[in-house]
Amino acid sequence: MHINLDGQKISLATLRNIWSAPVDITLGESAKKKVAESCAQVAAVVAKGDSVYGVNTGFGQLAKVRIGADDLTTLQENLIRSHSVGVGQPLADEVVRLTMAMKVIALARGFSGVRPALIDRLCEMLRQDLLPVIPSKGSVGASGDLAPLAHLAGTLLGIGTLRRKGEAVNAAEALSDAGLQPMVLGPKEGLALLNGTQVSTALALAALFRAEHTLAAAVTAGAMSSDAIKGSDTPFDHQIQDVRGHAGQIAVAQQLRELMHGSEIRASHVNCSRVQDPYSVRCQPQVMGACLGVMEHAATVLEVEANAATDNPLVFSETNSILSGGNFHAEPVAFIADYLALAIAEIGSLSERRIALLIDSHLSELPAFLVKDSGLNSGFMMAQVTAAALVSENKTLAHPASVDSIPTSANQEDHVSMATFAARRLHDILDNVEYIVAIELLAASQGVEFHLPKKTSELLARALQQIRELSAGYDQDRSLATDIESVARSIDAGSFCNFAAPILPSMKQ
Repeated sequence: MHINLDGQKISLATLRNIWSAPVDITLGESAKKKVAESCAQVAAVVAKGDSVYGVNTGFGQLAKVRIGADDLTTLQENLIRSHSVGVGQPLADEVVRLTMAMKVIALARGFSGVRPALIDRLCEMLRQDLLPVIPSKGSVGASGDLAPLAHLAGTLLGIGTLRRKGEAVNAAEALSDAGLQPMVLGPKEGLALLNGTQVSTALALAALFRAEHTLAAAVTAGAMSSDAIKGSDTPFDHQIQDVRGHAGQIAVAQQLRELMHGSEIRASHVNCSRVQDPYSVRCQPQVMGACLGVMEHAATVLEVEANAATDNPLVFSETNSILSGGNFHAEPVAFIADYLALAIAEIGSLSERRIALLIDSHLSELPAFLVKDSGLNSGFMMAQVTAAALVSENKTLAHPASVDSIPTSANQEDHVSMATFAARRLHDILDNVEYIVAIELLAASQGVEFHLPKKTSELLARALQQIRELSAGYDQDRSLATDIESVARSIDAGSFCNFAAPILPSMKQ
């Protein structure tokens, strides 16, 4: 995909595309002009000898230390070296790619005082799919994502490690092989690379996109479970949703109606004696709709943040001013990550309750534990236990990170957002929920097939076929571990999005 940055806002759908595949970004003429004007303003300040934070001063608590003109390049390079102290497993390539692209977007707005050549270098690395190896831990989300972005910035200087075609290579060697020389930084350029919320935002966006995949699979699983237990689709009637008015609830109910439309199983019990289904079935529009509402709100906030100038200080060439502020503070991202954690965990919680319903013969009226000859066979008994364990684990993981703060830099940076951890842990929650929903899809498929020769709906039959391509029907006891893993990976890949794409924030634009 090619993107020409020329002052336009980058959409959520485009950000999703950057996350999913390599990207070619170039600067338009008006963007180049604005970047050059900003850079010229920084050069003028240096020539004049005015004291400006991060241009000719130390950093953080050392901001009062004045740096001589001969040491300005060393100042920026030392900043990158000293801040490259991240630890832990490297960030996923798609998160790094998204981070780099958003750094380009931020710098291209022309408020950072960097040279166009610096942005061009980042674009060239993206074009050649040269991705920095960035440790996942070490940021408190203010002043921006300093440590992880330092590891990104270091690779421009030939420091650290780059991934080339999936292989980790010494950065200097990788640059040389790509026909690129290590850069020499100008005034403020190191600080502009390090300041910013791009890592936190990339982690949160990647989690949002994965959550969309999971929501789609969970709505599909919920419809299939409803059909398997001969549940009613009356609670999904539009009249019920309309009088409450929440858009997410209305949208999810419509998807559930469409998924169940034409089911022979549903038609067989229209006039049955059951009055109401358990909440995990009946209240799907209310719960899943609320989760969708959280995702919609997250999408709005993260799209703004992805297009934001989060550097410090910021250079305003139109007013000939360089202003220090706090746009690097990632509190909006931290709040959204915490909000998403609640929604993602709830998707798993509701799914696990439907698994428990399916295996309980007294409630589902299906064979106990979804297997013939139960007693001799244990069926889905332990699969539900696994789901329960994961739901309980998510209760701890969903605890808000943004309520925590710890002072850094000798109390100069005395309140931080913890946005990076808030967003990073979303992926642990998502891993768990993908497994939970995978178990429900397997269990619901088993339940639906017990009703043969009565058939489920056409859409759910297609979903069932997808599942059966990964996991055969359960006739007698066997390990489901590989089956669960396969279906979970299918969920992660977005294989069920076609059953709910119209309601997903990044796919309906």
